[in-house]
Amino acid sequence: MKRFLVSILLALCALNASAQFRSEAFQQSYNDDKSSGKDSTDVVFSFKEYFAGLGHKQEIKIGTMFAGSALCIGGEQIYNRQYWKLPIVYSAILGPLGAGIYLNTQGRHEAASYCFIGAGLAYWGTLLDGVASYKSPVYPLPGRATLYSLLLPGLGQAYNGEFWKIPIYIGGLGTAYYFYDTNNINYQRYRRIYKEATNKEVAYKGPITSEQALYYRDVFRRYRDYSALAIALVYLLQVIDANVFSYMHDFEIVDDMAMTVKPAVIMQDTQLAFNPSPAFGVSVGFRF
Repeated sequence: MKRFLVSILLALCALNASAQFRSEAFQQSYNDDKSSGKDSTDVVFSFKEYFAGLGHKQEIKIGTMFAGSALCIGGEQIYNRQYWKLPIVYSAILGPLGAGIYLNTQGRHEAASYCFIGAGLAYWGTLLDGVASYKSPVYPLPGRATLYSLLLPGLGQAYNGEFWKIPIYIGGLGTAYYFYDTNNINYQRYRRIYKEATNKEVAYKGPITSEQALYYRDVFRRYRDYSALAIALVYLLQVIDANVFSYMHDFEIVDDMAMTVKPAVIMQDTQLAFNPSPAFGVSVGFRF
């Protein structure tokens, strides 16, 4: 009889759990954003949100404004309501670009390259101007610090007020570029020697053999690639630094922080322990 009652009780519990699972488990919502109906990771960039911001129907984040304006030139100025800058932006970019295309068709490639550089600098200045003009009550704004560092190394640190870091990153980039340029010069040199030494149509009488030229060519090419990787790493590090320390700007370390270290005796609180005797150790405590 007891087994029968226990079996009935377990069956009722199982039915109750099954019904609750079927009715509630798939109704659970993990999305706290009621306005968009999507998690923050569902959409990295939304053109609908971007153009709604350009129409001043809603506020958009600085990253969304920057990413959209990288394709739609002048979008930052529209969102910031600085319409008077649009003629300057388009003339500064399209003017040198058109001149460069024309000069390139005329065979004046060097002059055309300078025009293209000018158009690129104007485009860069347009993006930087939009980031600087973005209005936000938050200071420092992590997105602004990150974009500053992306556009100009060290500018994010200046925005965060950490000017002492600027020489470190600029020096790191300069040093990495110096080694890149030096290794690239040597790579091109031994690459040229190797081609001359293996050219059967021309008699080669240089002091360096083709085997030596091949060896040093590969060595300096590898060093050049390492130097390029170092440039990328230093550049990425200063971007991450600007972002992280803008978030930690309000983090305070109080003067009464302390750490205490003292011996401790740990008593076993269960009868199932293999060794019921107390254990001796060290207790470390933090006060903040």
